[in-house]
Amino acid sequence: MFTSFGRRLLFAAICAVSVATIYAAQPILTQIGADLGVSGSGLGWIVTAGQLGYLVGLVVLVPLGDMVDRRRLIVGHLLLTAAGVATVATASHAWVLLAGVAVAGLFAVVVQTTVAYAAAVSAPQERGRTLGVVTSGVVLGILGARVVAGALAAAWGWRSVYVVLAGLLIVLASLVVTLLPADGRSDRPRYRQLLEVSREFLGEKLFLSRGLIAFFLFASFGALWTGLALPLEASPWHLSTAQIGLFGIAGLAGALGAGRAGRWADEGRASAVTGAALALLAVSWLATAQAPRSLWLLVIGVIVLDFAVQAVHVSNQHLLTAAHPDRTSSVIGSYMVFYSVGSALGAVTTTTVYAVAGWTGSCVAGAVFAISALLVWAAGRRVAQPVTVAC
Repeated sequence: MFTSFGRRLLFAAICAVSVATIYAAQPILTQIGADLGVSGSGLGWIVTAGQLGYLVGLVVLVPLGDMVDRRRLIVGHLLLTAAGVATVATASHAWVLLAGVAVAGLFAVVVQTTVAYAAAVSAPQERGRTLGVVTSGVVLGILGARVVAGALAAAWGWRSVYVVLAGLLIVLASLVVTLLPADGRSDRPRYRQLLEVSREFLGEKLFLSRGLIAFFLFASFGALWTGLALPLEASPWHLSTAQIGLFGIAGLAGALGAGRAGRWADEGRASAVTGAALALLAVSWLATAQAPRSLWLLVIGVIVLDFAVQAVHVSNQHLLTAAHPDRTSSVIGSYMVFYSVGSALGAVTTTTVYAVAGWTGSCVAGAVFAISALLVWAAGRRVAQPVTVAC
């Protein structure tokens, strides 16, 4: 019999591989550009195409998780993501590659369907632990993709990255069919009703508070991971792309260390964990700002930041799925729109500010995002507390 722990690991693997399809291009953009004749100024569109596809999927596809059999939906989206990735691997023209990346991003929202399904099939007293494991898979995919993609591209070229991803997605789809039970829900709303529910979330204080926290949280996260290469490529370090990618390991250590946040949420401490983690997030920028002078302090800052981000992210999802147990897909998908927009804001801000004020300016921007999230939490903590008690 497939154990609950094994099921958590499968959910986490689905999330890791699916989200990796969006971020795998980042360390290999120059190789792709050289092969397909994409100019330096156009390389950013390769990542942007995936993000835009993902944003559309959050709005259009994720609500389907509350309508149809989630097992079938996960299998279908995994296979369609594999098709998009395979298109990228075989692309001979830049527009074909962009189309493949966009399709992969569109159906990579299987991550949110998986998170919602994992929350729905977990016992209430284990929901936080499950979300902790599953969302660790998301972070593993985001950060690990940089390390693995760089290594694969160095050995066998950039196309090998997408060939491996396509194979993994197909294997995961077969495991879902074999190991996960069918979705036994009988009361399934219509799509139009779900879109109306998603709009109603904006009028709910808990959702709006946690969404705004996620917006600033991932703006701070994006400010670090988009801008980190800039001071490391510059004097005095002059690190290579492969060496910069290794900092993803430090981020993984911090994010995986926050796995216990799920258990704290199960114990009714989600709100307190959020506040403490956001304070850590703000403080972490003091160490990160030392990147031009000390790589060790930078590593400490990266570990603390990713620990804090993961702890808050798990707590947010725990509170929202506990408050909406019958609409987990819709609430997670709506919440992740804040994540997507916040990440984009952080990425744009850090590169823009760096050009004017250097890495110190980027770190100030990242800290401002973190402090803004902390202020939102402080204003809304009385809203979150009743839900944690019910959990």
